[in-house]
Amino acid sequence: MLELSKIKSDKEVEAIMATSERQLEVLGFTEHSRRHAGIVSKWSGEILRKLGYGEERVRLAEIAGYLHDIGNCVNRKDHAQSGALLAYSILLRLGMEPSSASEVMLAVGNHDEQYGLPVSDVSAALILADKSDVHKSRVKKPIANVGTANIHDRVNLAADRSYLTVEQNMIALNIEIDTEICSVMDYFEIYFGRMQLCRRAAEFLSCRFSLVINNTRLV
Repeated sequence: MLELSKIKSDKEVEAIMATSERQLEVLGFTEHSRRHAGIVSKWSGEILRKLGYGEERVRLAEIAGYLHDIGNCVNRKDHAQSGALLAYSILLRLGMEPSSASEVMLAVGNHDEQYGLPVSDVSAALILADKSDVHKSRVKKPIANVGTANIHDRVNLAADRSYLTVEQNMIALNIEIDTEICSVMDYFEIYFGRMQLCRRAAEFLSCRFSLVINNTRLV
Protein backbone atom coordinates (compact mmCIF):
# COMPACT_ATOMS: atom_id res chain seq x y z
CA MET A 1 0.00 0.00 0.00
CA LEU A 2 1.52 3.30 -1.11
CA GLU A 3 1.37 5.87 1.67
CA LEU A 4 0.97 9.60 1.18
CA SER A 5 4.13 10.25 3.20
CA LYS A 6 6.21 8.43 0.57
CA ILE A 7 4.72 10.59 -2.18
CA LYS A 8 5.39 13.80 -0.24
CA SER A 9 9.06 12.91 0.24
CA ASP A 10 9.65 11.76 -3.35
CA LYS A 11 12.32 13.88 -5.08
CA GLU A 12 10.47 13.96 -8.40
CA VAL A 13 7.25 15.14 -6.75
CA GLU A 14 9.17 17.78 -4.79
CA ALA A 15 10.86 19.09 -7.95
CA ILE A 16 7.64 19.18 -9.99
CA MET A 17 5.73 21.00 -7.25
CA ALA A 18 8.50 23.56 -6.85
CA THR A 19 8.56 24.19 -10.59
CA SER A 20 4.77 24.47 -10.68
CA GLU A 21 4.72 27.11 -7.98
CA ARG A 22 7.57 29.05 -9.57
CA GLN A 23 5.73 29.26 -12.88
CA LEU A 24 2.47 30.36 -11.27
CA GLU A 25 4.26 33.07 -9.30
CA VAL A 26 5.74 34.43 -12.54
CA LEU A 27 2.28 34.40 -14.13
CA GLY A 28 0.77 36.17 -11.12
CA PHE A 29 -1.55 33.39 -9.95
CA THR A 30 -2.48 32.68 -6.36
CA GLU A 31 -0.54 30.15 -4.29
CA HIS A 32 -0.70 26.52 -5.41
CA SER A 33 2.22 25.20 -3.36
CA ARG A 34 2.51 22.51 -0.69
CA ARG A 35 0.22 24.52 1.56
CA HIS A 36 -2.66 24.30 -0.91
CA ALA A 37 -1.82 20.71 -1.80
CA GLY A 38 -1.79 19.70 1.86
CA ILE A 39 -5.12 21.36 2.64
CA VAL A 40 -6.84 19.88 -0.40
CA SER A 41 -5.39 16.46 0.43
CA LYS A 42 -6.66 16.63 4.00
CA TRP A 43 -10.13 17.91 3.10
CA SER A 44 -10.57 15.41 0.24
CA GLY A 45 -9.93 12.53 2.62
CA GLU A 46 -12.07 13.98 5.40
CA ILE A 47 -15.09 14.35 3.12
CA LEU A 48 -15.10 10.68 2.20
CA ARG A 49 -14.28 9.54 5.73
CA LYS A 50 -17.18 11.50 7.23
CA LEU A 51 -19.51 10.06 4.59
CA GLY A 52 -18.54 6.55 5.62
CA TYR A 53 -16.27 5.52 2.75
CA GLY A 54 -13.56 2.93 3.38
CA GLU A 55 -9.97 3.86 4.16
CA GLU A 56 -8.76 2.82 0.70
CA ARG A 57 -11.02 5.40 -0.97
CA VAL A 58 -10.01 7.96 1.64
CA ARG A 59 -6.32 7.27 0.92
CA LEU A 60 -6.83 7.68 -2.84
CA ALA A 61 -8.65 10.97 -2.25
CA GLU A 62 -5.78 12.23 -0.09
CA ILE A 63 -3.24 11.28 -2.76
CA ALA A 64 -5.28 12.86 -5.55
CA GLY A 65 -5.65 16.00 -3.45
CA TYR A 66 -1.93 16.29 -2.92
CA LEU A 67 -1.02 15.77 -6.58
CA HIS A 68 -3.92 17.56 -8.26
CA ASP A 69 -2.02 20.67 -9.38
CA ILE A 70 1.31 19.21 -10.50
CA GLY A 71 0.36 19.81 -14.13
CA ASN A 72 1.10 23.49 -13.55
CA CYS A 73 4.75 22.60 -14.09
CA VAL A 74 3.88 22.09 -17.78
CA ASN A 75 1.44 24.94 -18.37
CA ARG A 76 -1.48 26.50 -16.54
CA LYS A 77 -3.68 25.73 -19.52
CA ASP A 78 -5.01 22.15 -19.38
CA HIS A 79 -3.02 21.57 -16.18
CA ALA A 80 -5.57 19.04 -14.95
CA GLN A 81 -4.99 16.76 -17.92
CA SER A 82 -1.19 17.02 -17.95
CA GLY A 83 -1.16 16.61 -14.17
CA ALA A 84 -3.28 13.47 -14.41
CA LEU A 85 -0.76 11.83 -16.74
CA LEU A 86 2.17 12.90 -14.58
CA ALA A 87 0.47 11.57 -11.44
CA TYR A 88 -0.28 8.21 -13.04
CA SER A 89 3.36 7.78 -14.12
CA ILE A 90 4.72 8.79 -10.72
CA LEU A 91 2.37 6.52 -8.80
CA LEU A 92 3.22 3.50 -10.95
CA ARG A 93 6.93 4.16 -10.39
CA LEU A 94 6.34 4.30 -6.64
CA GLY A 95 4.63 0.91 -6.74
CA MET A 96 0.91 1.69 -6.78
CA GLU A 97 -1.33 -0.79 -8.54
CA PRO A 98 -2.52 0.43 -11.98
CA SER A 99 -6.17 0.20 -10.93
CA SER A 100 -5.56 2.56 -8.00
CA ALA A 101 -3.27 4.86 -9.96
CA SER A 102 -5.93 5.19 -12.65
CA GLU A 103 -8.46 6.27 -10.02
CA VAL A 104 -6.14 9.09 -8.97
CA MET A 105 -5.54 9.99 -12.63
CA LEU A 106 -9.29 10.19 -13.20
CA ALA A 107 -9.80 12.51 -10.24
CA VAL A 108 -6.88 14.82 -11.06
CA GLY A 109 -7.98 15.06 -14.69
CA ASN A 110 -11.47 16.19 -13.64
CA HIS A 111 -10.78 18.71 -10.88
CA ASP A 112 -10.72 21.89 -12.99
CA GLU A 113 -14.00 23.68 -13.61
CA GLN A 114 -13.33 24.30 -17.30
CA TYR A 115 -13.63 20.63 -18.29
CA GLY A 116 -13.98 18.68 -15.06
CA LEU A 117 -16.96 16.73 -13.79
CA PRO A 118 -17.53 14.56 -10.72
CA VAL A 119 -17.17 11.08 -12.22
CA SER A 120 -16.17 9.14 -9.09
CA ASP A 121 -16.30 9.50 -5.33
CA VAL A 122 -12.63 10.47 -5.28
CA SER A 123 -13.05 13.09 -8.01
CA ALA A 124 -16.11 14.56 -6.29
CA ALA A 125 -14.27 14.92 -2.99
CA LEU A 126 -11.28 16.50 -4.75
CA ILE A 127 -13.47 19.06 -6.53
CA LEU A 128 -15.12 20.12 -3.28
CA ALA A 129 -11.85 20.37 -1.39
CA ASP A 130 -10.00 22.25 -4.13
CA LYS A 131 -12.68 24.88 -4.72
CA SER A 132 -13.07 25.49 -1.00
CA ASP A 133 -9.53 26.69 -0.27
CA VAL A 134 -10.01 30.45 -0.26
CA HIS A 135 -7.69 32.46 1.97
CA LYS A 136 -5.74 35.71 1.98
CA SER A 137 -2.43 33.88 2.38
CA ARG A 138 -2.83 32.54 -1.17
CA VAL A 139 -2.13 35.99 -2.66
CA LYS A 140 1.62 36.00 -3.22
CA LYS A 141 2.29 39.13 -5.26
CA PRO A 142 2.51 42.53 -3.49
CA ILE A 143 -0.76 44.47 -3.59
CA ALA A 144 -0.18 48.20 -3.23
CA ASN A 145 -3.85 49.12 -3.46
CA VAL A 146 -6.50 46.53 -2.65
CA GLY A 147 -9.12 48.60 -4.43
CA THR A 148 -7.32 48.26 -7.76
CA ALA A 149 -6.40 44.58 -7.35
CA ASN A 150 -8.01 42.10 -9.74
CA ILE A 151 -11.11 40.30 -8.52
CA HIS A 152 -9.28 36.97 -7.99
CA ASP A 153 -6.87 38.62 -5.57
CA ARG A 154 -9.58 40.62 -3.81
CA VAL A 155 -11.67 37.52 -3.16
CA ASN A 156 -8.73 35.74 -1.59
CA LEU A 157 -7.48 38.82 0.29
CA ALA A 158 -10.89 39.24 1.86
CA ALA A 159 -11.11 35.65 3.09
CA ASP A 160 -10.01 35.35 6.71
CA ARG A 161 -11.09 31.72 6.97
CA SER A 162 -12.68 28.97 4.90
CA TYR A 163 -13.56 25.43 5.87
CA LEU A 164 -15.84 22.53 4.95
CA THR A 165 -18.37 20.79 7.16
CA VAL A 166 -20.06 17.48 6.43
CA GLU A 167 -23.18 16.82 8.48
CA GLN A 168 -26.36 14.82 7.74
CA ASN A 169 -25.72 14.55 4.01
CA MET A 170 -25.03 18.29 3.75
CA ILE A 171 -21.62 19.51 2.61
CA ALA A 172 -21.19 23.18 3.45
CA LEU A 173 -18.45 25.60 2.46
CA ASN A 174 -18.11 28.20 5.20
CA ILE A 175 -16.23 31.42 4.46
CA GLU A 176 -15.51 34.40 6.66
CA ILE A 177 -14.79 37.47 4.53
CA ASP A 178 -13.98 41.12 5.12
CA THR A 179 -16.69 42.90 3.13
CA GLU A 180 -14.61 46.10 3.14
CA ILE A 181 -12.25 44.33 0.74
CA CYS A 182 -14.64 42.19 -1.27
CA SER A 183 -18.40 42.18 -1.47
CA VAL A 184 -20.46 39.02 -1.49
CA MET A 185 -21.43 39.84 -5.09
CA ASP A 186 -17.75 39.96 -6.07
CA TYR A 187 -17.39 36.48 -4.66
CA PHE A 188 -20.32 35.18 -6.68
CA GLU A 189 -19.06 36.83 -9.85
CA ILE A 190 -15.88 34.81 -9.87
CA TYR A 191 -16.98 31.66 -8.07
CA PHE A 192 -20.42 31.01 -9.56
CA GLY A 193 -19.11 28.33 -11.95
CA ARG A 194 -17.08 26.74 -9.19
CA MET A 195 -20.05 26.61 -6.86
CA GLN A 196 -22.12 24.93 -9.57
CA LEU A 197 -19.42 22.30 -9.90
CA CYS A 198 -19.34 21.88 -6.11
CA ARG A 199 -23.10 21.31 -6.10
CA ARG A 200 -22.75 18.62 -8.75
CA ALA A 201 -19.91 17.02 -6.78
CA ALA A 202 -21.99 16.96 -3.60
CA GLU A 203 -24.92 15.45 -5.50
CA PHE A 204 -22.64 12.72 -6.83
CA LEU A 205 -21.92 11.86 -3.19
CA SER A 206 -25.70 11.84 -2.47
CA CYS A 207 -25.40 15.09 -0.55
CA ARG A 208 -26.61 18.67 -0.83
CA PHE A 209 -24.21 21.59 -1.12
CA SER A 210 -24.45 24.81 0.83
CA LEU A 211 -22.44 28.04 0.71
CA VAL A 212 -22.30 30.01 3.97
CA ILE A 213 -20.64 33.44 4.01
CA ASN A 214 -20.27 35.28 7.31
CA ASN A 215 -22.73 32.86 8.94
CA THR A 216 -25.40 33.55 6.31
CA ARG A 217 -26.47 30.67 4.10
CA LEU A 218 -26.58 31.85 0.49
CA VAL A 219 -27.00 28.54 -1.37
